Amino acid sequence: MTLRDVAEEAGTSRSTASRALAGHGYVAGGIKTRVEEAAARLGYVPDVSARTLKGRSSGLVGLLVSDLRNQFYALLAAGVEQALADAGHQMVLVDDHGRDEQALAGARAFLAMRAAGVLLAPVGRSATGLLVEHGTPVVEVDRRSGVRGCDAVTIDSERGARDAVAHLLGLGHRRIAVVLDETMWDTGRDRLKGYRAAHREAGAPLPRKLVLDLGLRPGDPQADVASFLDANPDVTAVFAANNVVAEAVWQELQRRGSAVPADCSVVSFDDLTWMRIVEPGLTAVRQPVYEMGRRAAALLLERISGERTRAESLTLQPALQRRGSTAAPGVRA
Repeated sequence: MTLRDVAEEAGTSRSTASRALAGHGYVAGGIKTRVEEAAARLGYVPDVSARTLKGRSSGLVGLLVSDLRNQFYALLAAGVEQALADAGHQMVLVDDHGRDEQALAGARAFLAMRAAGVLLAPVGRSATGLLVEHGTPVVEVDRRSGVRGCDAVTIDSERGARDAVAHLLGLGHRRIAVVLDETMWDTGRDRLKGYRAAHREAGAPLPRKLVLDLGLRPGDPQADVASFLDANPDVTAVFAANNVVAEAVWQELQRRGSAVPADCSVVSFDDLTWMRIVEPGLTAVRQPVYEMGRRAAALLLERISGERTRAESLTLQPALQRRGSTAAPGVRA
């Protein structure tokens, strides 16, 4: 099925049908509807590659994330997709698995399809640098690569972590473990900084050996958490630096029959649905993830349309949601 067939079915010229389906140039509302209905009846799909050969943007927008196992990215993608759909763009999602070489391959793919712009959670500088070098509008989300010339929307991770650990310290905990799965990116580093800053501000001793870094893709995180807790039986609270490690911590405490919060209080950075329905509910740092995706897409659309040329950075604030998983040491909620 060709564009000519669609034009004949709709009773328009080929150029009018092309403008109606591409969304570029003026087409009267009634004619546009007629063309779209004809295309739907005939099962016509526009040839993006042919359109981009003419040097025009495909109208597609790329989103590059680091780990689709993490529900954080699903919520982020939902915010991005909604804002893009409202503006008539389609999103192409790529998972780089936290590897710089795969992020770079994803960036090359977006360039090949002449994406109108790209949003990405950078794992390094390569992907962002390549896109910026080729003049593609870029917005970094969740973390920064340090490459100049791109927009960014991030969360104040250090403050969120500091508030979470300060809450535990205020309850009287002094043996607080922190469990992370990465410190190579600024999100993990900032949450570790917040953990340490809370101790300093409270004048509490900093238990340096109570830091467990599981690595980005641990083989068996629950087993690693179990070994860590066995080696540190005096831990009274755990700060889990994201929802993935929070799940491993929670499952291990349940497995060993540890009462939460009497035996061990738990706070998570990230607030997912399961944390609100377990018993007791999990105290968590809530991030405005959907809003972050929506705001990032809005910034990108501004750059695509030429409304703005200077780079802009936004930092959104998290909020601590207190539930039953935290109490003073030895106290049942």
